[in-house]
Amino acid sequence: MDLLYYVRLARRNWLLILLSLVLGVASALTVTANTPPKYVASISMLVSAHDKEGSLSTAYQAGILSAQRVQSYATLLSSRRVVSQVTPAADVPRLQANITAEAVPGTVLLRAAVTDGNPARAAQLANALGAKFAALIDEIERPTPRSRPTIKITVVDHADVPQVPISPRPMVDLALGVLIALLVGVGTLVLRDRLDTTIKSSDALQQAAKSSTLGIIGYERDARRHPLIVRRSGRSSRSEAFRSLRTNLQFIGVDRRPKSLVITSCLPNEGKSSTSSNLAITLAHAGWRVVLVDGDLRRPRIPDYFGIEGAVGLTDVLIGKARLNTVVQAWGEPRLFVLPSGQIPPNPSELLGSQGMRQVLEQLTDSYDIVIIDAPPLLPVTDAATLAAICDGVMVVAKYGKTRQEHILRATELLSSINARIVGTVLNFMPTRSNRYDGYGYGYARGPEGQAEVKTPEVV
Repeated sequence: MDLLYYVRLARRNWLLILLSLVLGVASALTVTANTPPKYVASISMLVSAHDKEGSLSTAYQAGILSAQRVQSYATLLSSRRVVSQVTPAADVPRLQANITAEAVPGTVLLRAAVTDGNPARAAQLANALGAKFAALIDEIERPTPRSRPTIKITVVDHADVPQVPISPRPMVDLALGVLIALLVGVGTLVLRDRLDTTIKSSDALQQAAKSSTLGIIGYERDARRHPLIVRRSGRSSRSEAFRSLRTNLQFIGVDRRPKSLVITSCLPNEGKSSTSSNLAITLAHAGWRVVLVDGDLRRPRIPDYFGIEGAVGLTDVLIGKARLNTVVQAWGEPRLFVLPSGQIPPNPSELLGSQGMRQVLEQLTDSYDIVIIDAPPLLPVTDAATLAAICDGVMVVAKYGKTRQEHILRATELLSSINARIVGTVLNFMPTRSNRYDGYGYGYARGPEGQAEVKTPEVV
């Protein structure tokens, strides 16, 4: 993971990062406002020794005062025996928890600090603690009751009343809140991104399918209500994406250009029907004689998209109730031919794998430049695999942020097991910026009053 990865991740999820920062700042301000102030008063004490003549000697004290002995004084400083002399017995445990004592490394100095919510009381307790501790050491460091003490504690720096509390510290708390919010927010995004196996790039789709990505279809808000690209007379970024898909498809296997193409997806609602319909329209606009076959005999969508009658169609031909040339309908200008699914049968897989389906496919490939079949999803049912086995190629449609890599892997393994030829994949519903193509200076023509021209071909 390089810096560019984090930059792109932050750009895609900037709103979540902003929300985490707001929460972090709000939490820091709340903690600061609800934390009572605390003050610290500290004193410094010198541990010294008397020589044999009874005077203080720094050279001698350095020899006899080991670091362990000075450290033991630091522990003794917060003991119950000392603390009970400066505060009532009921407050001893609380005061012990608010006393910190340490031996200054490499010296014979002791430093003690008392924390309290009242600055004057903190200084008073610290000075009283120093005086009582010096008296205690003077008492316990006498070889005999009447002899001179061998160790003396001298308070070097008395405690002053602190003016600034050590907590809360608003700026420090705010900085910590922002830092923690960033770490948690970015860490959550990275973890979610690493655990997310959905397809979100053409490279990921190409790697999972082990096949080239022929097209990337951008997301448009009104695509569900108006799935066909003819609504804006082909002047939209989505229309341009299907023209790019058409161009890439024309370069797939020049010597083995597929005349029958199955278009399917891994799971439902991934856009395979709209892709089939718009690709057929785009090929027809390029001068191809195209027939679009609604091979989804379970949930047919093509008649609804094109606004045609779908009661009679492919199933009627397969069971011998109708002739092929009587159920194929011409649509639009230039003329695109559509073969509806007909009535929904109880045995769609058997019909699609029958000899009659092979004969229908042969007739269509002889009469048209290309046959595009909108097939059911691959993983729930076997219909698409059955069609892929008898057609020249299959194209798999994946939905951005929904189709998982493991779904693509299972679909390609299934197609490979029946020796189906995967001509490529399509990444559908890819988020794009508005006016993506206009940014290159190729603006689309507009109708009166700045509205896009709408022209729907007549149904023939």
